[in-house]
Amino acid sequence: MCSFWLVSDDTAGMADPEMLYQRDCCLERMLGYSNHLDCMRADEFAGGDAGNFPQAFTHLALISAAFNLDRNLDGKKIVS
Repeated sequence: MCSFWLVSDDTAGMADPEMLYQRDCCLERMLGYSNHLDCMRADEFAGGDAGNFPQAFTHLALISAAFNLDRNLDGKKIVS
């Protein structure tokens, strides 16, 4: 959840295409931690298998991050 907050907060009003690209990469990397049901497992980040799924807060942070990033990328070209 905190990583999604980082993307969301950093992209609010951001105009630098390089920073937007970095936040886009961060968001893509974080999405790689979801399982086949698109649930984020908190223990995946620590490398364990506690079987603990966070509540909806993680998904709300994901939606907010994606929305803010998309809003700031609108019309901007970023090149890797």
